[in-house]
Amino acid sequence: MRHCSVQVRGQLTREELDRYNALMQVGGYLEEQDQYDLAYIVQKEVDILIMPAIERLKEKGRDRDRATAEFLESLKAVDEEDED
Repeated sequence: MRHCSVQVRGQLTREELDRYNALMQVGGYLEEQDQYDLAYIVQKEVDILIMPAIERLKEKGRDRDRATAEFLESLKAVDEEDED
């Protein structure tokens, strides 16, 4: 079973995280039993489960980029005022 990144797990809600952990346990057990065909199905469920968390992480990145751009613009405006 492939784990998602720590950053993505940080964006999971409590309910999503509980489900994620349960699915990972089931998938790990299936792999131990050499039931890779069933573990594959569980992995697909995990992939679907983490999609909203990935989108939340992307949105945070976009928000951070916007804030950085605004900050740089404000610095540029201050520099232009100082030149006058």
